[in-house]
Amino acid sequence: MKSYDIQSNYKSKKKTPKLLTNLDNSAKLTVVRLLIASILLLIGVSSLLPGPLSTLVFIVAYLVIGSRIVFKAINNIFHGEIFDENFLMSIATIGAIALGEYPEAIAVMLFYELGNVFEDVAVNKSKKSISALLKVKPTFATLKVADQTKQVDPSQVTIGQIILVKPGEKIPLDGEIIKGISSVDTSALTGESMPQEVTTGDQALSGSINQNGTLEIRVAKAYSDSTVAKILDLVENASNKKANTEKFITKFAKIYTPIVVFLAVALAIVPPLLFSGEWNTWVYRALIFLVISCPCALVISVPLSFFGGIGAASKQGILVKGSNYLEALNFVDTVAFDKTGTLTKGKFEVVEVAPAKSIDANKLLQVAASVEQNSTHPIALSIQKGFSGKIFPVTNASEQAGHGLQADIGDKHIILGNSKAMKDAGINFSKSKTLGTVIYLAVDRQFWGSIVIADEAKADSASAIQLLKNHGIKRTAMLTGDNEKIGNSIGKKLKLDSVYSNLMPENKVEIVKDLLSDSHQNNKKVAFVGDGINDTPVLANADIGFAMGGLGSDAAIEAADVVIMGDEPSKVFKAIKIAKRTRGIVIQNISFALIIKVLFLLFGALGMVGMWEAVFADVGVTVIAVLNAMRLQFINFKK
Repeated sequence: MKSYDIQSNYKSKKKTPKLLTNLDNSAKLTVVRLLIASILLLIGVSSLLPGPLSTLVFIVAYLVIGSRIVFKAINNIFHGEIFDENFLMSIATIGAIALGEYPEAIAVMLFYELGNVFEDVAVNKSKKSISALLKVKPTFATLKVADQTKQVDPSQVTIGQIILVKPGEKIPLDGEIIKGISSVDTSALTGESMPQEVTTGDQALSGSINQNGTLEIRVAKAYSDSTVAKILDLVENASNKKANTEKFITKFAKIYTPIVVFLAVALAIVPPLLFSGEWNTWVYRALIFLVISCPCALVISVPLSFFGGIGAASKQGILVKGSNYLEALNFVDTVAFDKTGTLTKGKFEVVEVAPAKSIDANKLLQVAASVEQNSTHPIALSIQKGFSGKIFPVTNASEQAGHGLQADIGDKHIILGNSKAMKDAGINFSKSKTLGTVIYLAVDRQFWGSIVIADEAKADSASAIQLLKNHGIKRTAMLTGDNEKIGNSIGKKLKLDSVYSNLMPENKVEIVKDLLSDSHQNNKKVAFVGDGINDTPVLANADIGFAMGGLGSDAAIEAADVVIMGDEPSKVFKAIKIAKRTRGIVIQNISFALIIKVLFLLFGALGMVGMWEAVFADVGVTVIAVLNAMRLQFINFKK
């Protein structure tokens, strides 16, 4: 079968027939050969020509339509690939010509090549659903140097430089907006159709389109590390990781084809030798048997179905890194979520400042904002936002995962973190009873007070959990480093089955391993959904890791198997829905192809079908299976 590259180009803008726009140059040439061979076949069977001339026309028609396949079969034999579909078609049709069955030989090649054309249409249709993502690739960046600008390749821009993006242009690199207000279209990245409003201080994602205002952006990442580059890499390599079903079909074809060739040979020689059968009759039946036996429907439609599923997911802003992960999603019975930035908005606000006696509340917030000044964690950003005054310079800043931060301000040592940080440092502190994320602060081991940060669930989190439960997910869980009170509050609101609180990153891994153990006993799988750098070990340990790419860290996206380019947890359900629909189509195609093949092979051996029926059993089944696989491109998964 053909090997397909999903990095195809669609540069031609000429108005051509719809069928031809879905074909590459090789397939268009096949269409031309089909037309020429069909005309010659009609002339040959029209009885307008004398016998010898008619035979010559048939031979020319066969060479026009079949020579490519015959030469390909010969070439493959020299490369060790003997028993493929080109070999089967060549032997069957050359044998038919030797028996004087010219029209049948030509018809087999005609319909086989017609099947290849349908295959090309289907594959290119699938490619186009993915190639929409490839269009996000920027072709230039407008670099600002002093008072002038110049267009350069995005890969030439370095971190810290300023780029200018005008209305209608793609944002070429990730960075922070330092000047301008606009709306940006992120639909190609996230599947979100509504434009996003951005202004000074907001992050700009490469690959999104600036709509109505000029933006100046300070570049934060080199092009090779940018969002758009990572998306392109994921898309271009998505077809490299094969599903188990695809691998099975490939192995099956390699075993199946030699067996049917042996059976065809036996069918041709055993009856004449042992039972006095007519050589012509049984050789002809053997040739029919070979045509029917070609495993095209299986070898084409199964990978095409998975390819279509990956394409359908990409339309929704869901990047699946391989067919194997798409297939694995069918067996998920447990989905575990991180909390902050995944199920909740990750947009924290200071809701309470509770200083200890003799400590000024504003001073408490000032010291906390100073320690957090270089952190990009949502909690740190909310504390920075909650204090608008002057902050102190800090030295010796360090972070302990799952605890908090430590730093020096002048000769004072500051500890800022959760209750674990206070207990580990042996600090006597007053525990806050306010619902929210509580940050405690100590100066030189003296407790200064607490700051409470509140977060809220995303708009579609509750519906996402409900959708998963309604469609076969047996268990939903939330893993969070927050205290039990906050965790249980969110868990109850979202109707989660299990909530695990006060977790360090390594604790999350252990819990996921326990979930894996439970699910694997029932031959099921566990998915984990997260967005932060602390989620990387958990994403790597789960059967299927989902990274929330809209807000996610580079490390999380690298470790994940599926990347959600927006920040909607409901897309986890959508990915599972697409995976199940894809598998359903794969099973339909395998079942249909095998049933028809077995029936027609039996009928062919008994002489109950001729070459024309054999063509249907091969090409007809292939075309039907391919069209069935194409249905994925027309299903509206937004419903």
